[in-house]
Amino acid sequence: MHVVSRREILGVLGAGAASLMPWGRKVAAAEPRGRRPNVVLVMTDDQGYGDLGCLGNQDIVTPNLDAFHTQCTRLTNFHVDPTCSPTRSALMTGRYSTRTGVWHTIMGRSLLAADETTVADVFKASGYATGIFGKWHLGDNYPFRPQDRGFAETLCHGGGGVGQTPDWWGNDYFDDTYWHNGVPTPFKGYCTDVFFDGALKFIEAHRDKPFFCYIPTNAPHGPYHVPPKYEKLYTDKGVKGGRAKFWGMITNIDENMGRLLGKLKQWGLEQDTVVIFMTDNGTSSGLSGGTRGRKGSEYDGGHRVPFFIRWPGHIKAGRDVDRLAAHVDVLPTFVELCGLTRPEKVALDGASLAPLLTGEGKGWPDRTLFVHSQRIEHPQKWRKSAVMTQRWRLVNGKQLFDVAADPGQKKDVAADHPEVVERLRKAYDGWWESLKPRFGDYCRIVLGSERENPARLTAHDWHGGRPPWNQRHIRNAKGHANGFWAVEVARAGRYAITLRQMPAEANAPIQGTEAWLKLGDAEATRPIPKGATGVTFELDLKPCKGKLETRFTDAATGKSRGAYFAYVRYVGG
Repeated sequence: MHVVSRREILGVLGAGAASLMPWGRKVAAAEPRGRRPNVVLVMTDDQGYGDLGCLGNQDIVTPNLDAFHTQCTRLTNFHVDPTCSPTRSALMTGRYSTRTGVWHTIMGRSLLAADETTVADVFKASGYATGIFGKWHLGDNYPFRPQDRGFAETLCHGGGGVGQTPDWWGNDYFDDTYWHNGVPTPFKGYCTDVFFDGALKFIEAHRDKPFFCYIPTNAPHGPYHVPPKYEKLYTDKGVKGGRAKFWGMITNIDENMGRLLGKLKQWGLEQDTVVIFMTDNGTSSGLSGGTRGRKGSEYDGGHRVPFFIRWPGHIKAGRDVDRLAAHVDVLPTFVELCGLTRPEKVALDGASLAPLLTGEGKGWPDRTLFVHSQRIEHPQKWRKSAVMTQRWRLVNGKQLFDVAADPGQKKDVAADHPEVVERLRKAYDGWWESLKPRFGDYCRIVLGSERENPARLTAHDWHGGRPPWNQRHIRNAKGHANGFWAVEVARAGRYAITLRQMPAEANAPIQGTEAWLKLGDAEATRPIPKGATGVTFELDLKPCKGKLETRFTDAATGKSRGAYFAYVRYVGG
C-alpha cells in the first residue's frame, strides 16, 4: 500500500497549526495529478461513540461498519458540537458553529448565515458534482436551503427530523414525501433506504467525474420508527423499549453502508473514493463509550464521536490516531486531499488533518478547541461549554479534567492546577470575543426572490419563546405560542401572504375568528370565515429587513396563537 506523501498531496496548506487560517474564495488552482478522489461523507444522527460493535458494544449488530473500521484510519479523539445544527454548520464551513450564525436547532438559530462558504461550494467550484441525501437542518427557505449552498442534487426532509414542523405533513419514516431538487416528491420505502438509494443513483450517474456525496441520515434520531425486523433483533436479546428501536435503526444504517461500499467496489470506484463515517453528536438512547454525558452535554459523551476515513493506497488502514481533532477540520482536510480551489478572505477555524491521516503527523501541535451547547435565543458566556486540549478539558469555565488520566471525567482537578484553568479561561475569552459580532444578527429568510416564490415559512424558525417544532405540537394545538420570522423583502411590489394553522397539504381549518399580520410598515386584520384553512392578505411592500408577525385570535375565548405556517408569494410590481 502506497501512502501519499505531503509533497504528493495537492493544495498544501502547511502544518495546520494555526487555529485561524485565511483562505481565498478566488481560484488558487492546484496542479493536476490525474483524477482527483471522489468523497462520500456519511454522518448519522444522535449515534454515540458506544453505538458500534467495533467500538466495544457487544449487543449491537453492525457487521459492515465493523469491517469498514478495519480498513480505515480512525480518529479516536474527534469532537463535534453537542447537538445537530451546530455540528452541521461547522462541518459545512470549517468554522465554529456560532461564528456561522448557528447555535440552536430551532428558533431561527439553525439557519446558516448567507455569507458563509460551504464545503459544497468549494467542491462545486473545483468541478465536482455535489449531492446531499438526508438531513440538512440548516434552513428550509432561500437563501439557506442546500440547493442555495453548493449542492446541485438534493434529496432532503424538512427541519431537523422526519415529522418535524417544516417536514411534509404526515411523514413518518415510511413511504414519505421529501424535497427532491426543491420539489415535494413521494417515495416508497423506509427513509434511510430512500436516502441511500438516492445517493447510489447520484454516484452511478457521476461515476466518470469527481463527485462529493453527502449522506447525513436522519436515523437514529427520534421518533424511533424502524421496520419491525430490525427492532426484533434486539427485543429477542432482551433489549427493551426505545433502545431496541434505536439500535435497530443503526443496524439498518449498517446494511445501507454495506450496500454503498459494495457498489463502490462493483463500479470500480473503491480506490478513487475517500469514504468517511462519523456521527453528529453524542448518543440519545444508546451508549457513550465510557465517556461522561450524552447528546447535549458539555462533557465528552456529548461531543466525542467516531470518525473513520478510508482511501485505499493513500491513507493507512487499521490505524488509530488519538490527536485532538474536530468537525472544523474536515473542510480544510478535503481541500488538501482533493486539491480543491480555495475560497479567499475566509478565516477558518480548522486545520488540515492530512499530516495525521498520511502518517506524517510528527510535530502536530497541541491545539486548543472549543465546543458549547447554547440552545437559546441569545448566547450566554460559559453556558454548557468545554475548552479542550490534548490533555485537558475545562468545563463551564470551572471544572478541570485530566482526560489523559481520567477519560470518564470523574475527578475535578481545578484546585490542583489553577494555572491551567487560568490559561484555558483566557483562551475561551478570546474565542468568545471573536464570536460576538454574530450575536446581534438575524439570518433572514428572503421573500420575493425568484429562487423561492412562494416561500413556505414554518413556526420552526420563529424567534422568541419556544416554537412548536414538530408536527405533534401542531396537531395538539393546546398552547398559545407565538413568535416572529426575521425576513428580508427582496423587491418592491404586491405580495399575497396566506396564513395557516396547518400546512396547505393538511387542508385543516383554522381555530380562530380573526387573523392579523404585520410586516414592516404594513399591518392588516381579516376575519376568518368558518371552516377556512387559510386567510390571504394582499399587501404592497417595499424592500426592507424586518419581522413578519402573525396572530390568530378566537373571539369566544379571547386567546390567540401565531400562524404556524405562512405562504408568501410575490405577485408583481
